[in-house]
Amino acid sequence: MNNNLSLYNIFLAVAEAGSTLGAAKALFISQPAVSKAISKLEASLEVSLFIRSKKGVRLTDDGLILYDRIKNAFEYIDEGESVIRERNSLGTGHIKIGVSSTLCKYILLPYLSLYTKDHPHIRISIECHSSRETADILQQNHVDLGLIAKPDNSALSCLSLGYMHDTFVATREYLSNMTKRNDANLMMLNKENLTRQYVDRYIPARFYEKFNLMETDNMELLIEFAKTGIGIGCVIKEFVKKELGNGLLVEYNTGLPEIEKREVCFAYSYRRMPNPHVMDFLDYVNEKKSDKKFNVLV
Repeated sequence: MNNNLSLYNIFLAVAEAGSTLGAAKALFISQPAVSKAISKLEASLEVSLFIRSKKGVRLTDDGLILYDRIKNAFEYIDEGESVIRERNSLGTGHIKIGVSSTLCKYILLPYLSLYTKDHPHIRISIECHSSRETADILQQNHVDLGLIAKPDNSALSCLSLGYMHDTFVATREYLSNMTKRNDANLMMLNKENLTRQYVDRYIPARFYEKFNLMETDNMELLIEFAKTGIGIGCVIKEFVKKELGNGLLVEYNTGLPEIEKREVCFAYSYRRMPNPHVMDFLDYVNEKKSDKKFNVLV
């Protein structure tokens, strides 16, 4: 590396501020010092990194290429420093987890209830998003872990927790009265939801035509609606084990093909420097995941 880190730091500041004056203020150095550093870097690389104008500066094509890579390098350095600080912070640490509200209730919560008791100095942040949004913010490094259905994404590593099964359920009374009505309710997640999109791969369109379709963005509501006898709900079978076991709900599969099971996992970016507390949490989960007290998927 022909140029030291300070030149690249100044380059980043200018690119993000859009002017040498703004960079100088951000770095608490003089504007001439900033201009001199940029000129030195350009001379060394033998390219122009900025297009100058009276309004400020903007990156050239070469500047954009350098900016993307230098920005990632500095973020990686910051991340490394954070990991070292956490490793030496007397057991304190922070884990950020992205998860949908439904997976949080049925899968994450049992693990957290015991983990937080055993690790009182570890701070846990939960960000509730759809599985699609969770996968996105995971790749953007906004969270450490994502509890999601296993994605087709080579940029993510996964700790498998087991499999979940999509099914249709209703009260026995509702199903017995279906022959007496022409407007039976079918309750589904909305079409933007990944679970709905997955189910739609297997269910023929003509099946939906027989029902009055009701849609929501919350599986908890589907479960509660089905339990109160409002209609047939498309839910995760493992999340209504108790209701199926005591007869409050029964499965409805008339004219339906079997829907392939889906794998659930804690996903994380293998390209990101591992947070030791995240790795410890995953080890903890791996030890407990075969226990039915913690894992509804077993």
